[in-house]
Amino acid sequence: MFTGIVQGIATITSLSVRPGLNTIGLVLPDGYRGNLRYGASVSVDGVCLTVAAIEGDEVRFDVMQETLSQTTLGSLVCGARVNIERSAKAGDEIGGHAVSGHVDTVAEIVDIRKPENNTVIRFKVPGQWMHYVFSKGFLSINGCSLTVVNADRSSCTLEVWLIPETLRLTTFGEKNPGDRVNIEIDRQTQAIVDTVKTLLSDPEFLKAHSGT
Repeated sequence: MFTGIVQGIATITSLSVRPGLNTIGLVLPDGYRGNLRYGASVSVDGVCLTVAAIEGDEVRFDVMQETLSQTTLGSLVCGARVNIERSAKAGDEIGGHAVSGHVDTVAEIVDIRKPENNTVIRFKVPGQWMHYVFSKGFLSINGCSLTVVNADRSSCTLEVWLIPETLRLTTFGEKNPGDRVNIEIDRQTQAIVDTVKTLLSDPEFLKAHSGT
């Protein structure tokens, strides 16, 4: 599990591409490689990856075809910069929200505004996932726990506002319209919405609660 509090930015230093499997290598930010072991989990742009090798300062991860197809990791190239978070330990402060690292969908940045001392990013999300997006709710976007400021279901878009500290510690300040990001829906929100939808589509439930 992760907290959605990105710990820093890493640069892709090596990339091996094979049929159905890529291996990416990167160097973790200073101070975040201590006690890292084979098999440990690291969030890379919001995707939970398993440490497959450690050689010198470089940490390598194998990325299977399903992950390459369903996330932005399939488009990574050497030199690309990604958000990094080590897995949470029991007793750690949860400053964001519980994040699994299991990406649900990919969204596209459609607009970036920069009012004074703020950055506002608008994302377009595949329509079927907007059922789980609410204003003042939260999402993991490229591994970063962010509050939704505005959710517009008619256009399938959502907005987030970023403070300077978030821009400093993440790659969001480097993004442009057209770039894609990984989205993980909050699991509690998803469970509630799916349960309500199931109940409301059940004739026996509706009959029992219709008052007739």
